[in-house]
Amino acid sequence: MTDLAFRSATRDDLPAIIAMIADDQLGQARDDARLPLDQRYVDAFAALERDPNQLLVAVEQAGKLIGCFQITFIPGISRRGAWRGQIESVRVARAKRGAGIGTAMFEWAIAECRRRGCNLVQLYTDKSRTDAHRFYERLGFKASHEGMKLAL
Repeated sequence: MTDLAFRSATRDDLPAIIAMIADDQLGQARDDARLPLDQRYVDAFAALERDPNQLLVAVEQAGKLIGCFQITFIPGISRRGAWRGQIESVRVARAKRGAGIGTAMFEWAIAECRRRGCNLVQLYTDKSRTDAHRFYERLGFKASHEGMKLAL
């Protein structure tokens, strides 16, 4: 996958990123890719841009945006003050799935976490995403904790 380019996402990437996020069964119920974009997406992007512990990554192939993910770098007291990299909002364009792009994205993300001094990489995945669970396990992730959420 040497033909992939990884870069910080720009405001101009938002419509394509939101479209990828909304392009699955769960995303269709939670997100809205209609233009103009909901202002909350624009505001969230601005907050990410201001925060040095947030990295929204755009993945290009032949100059076309075909993937995205976000890494949050989290300082912590436990594990002797370890930093964690939390990876989320991982998407590959539907037409590009199954070609090894997701693996290349995770290799890049994990390397970036190492470069930033993280001792641990973590992610959350919806319980219904069984294909994603198998993919993450192939990458070496372990389902070591039970996650919980409270919608507000």
